[in-house]
Amino acid sequence: MTIDKIEQEIIEEFSMYDDWMGKYEHIIELGKTLTLIEEKYKTDDRLIKGCQSRVWLHSEIKNGKIAFTADSDAIITKGLVALVIRVLSGNTPDEIVNAKMDFIDKIGLKQHLSPTRANGLVNMIKQMKLDALALKSKV
Repeated sequence: MTIDKIEQEIIEEFSMYDDWMGKYEHIIELGKTLTLIEEKYKTDDRLIKGCQSRVWLHSEIKNGKIAFTADSDAIITKGLVALVIRVLSGNTPDEIVNAKMDFIDKIGLKQHLSPTRANGLVNMIKQMKLDALALKSKV
């Protein structure tokens, strides 16, 4: 499925909720589905800088596509990284680098996060795009 189609799917999912409590609960549930990073990759060099919580991200290339795994010590943040991984994982480096990530604004996510969490979300996406650029040479 393309990034645009996944984003549209997420927009539709979030439109089913009338308030942000429901949306937060959905984000928490998404965190429970996160493909967790292996313990050996939970190192300081894989921590996302600028996040309020600790978030580890691992990226690897498989058959020309990037697979991301992650973990966080906070349930909302775990859900946020699961959401972003759902959109970006399984795509080529170029698709990841060029992803607009419009769904974040369309579901109103940034406005409903604390400034530090919103900053952390931006840093997660930035790190995933940087990893995609770095792995592009291995395709």
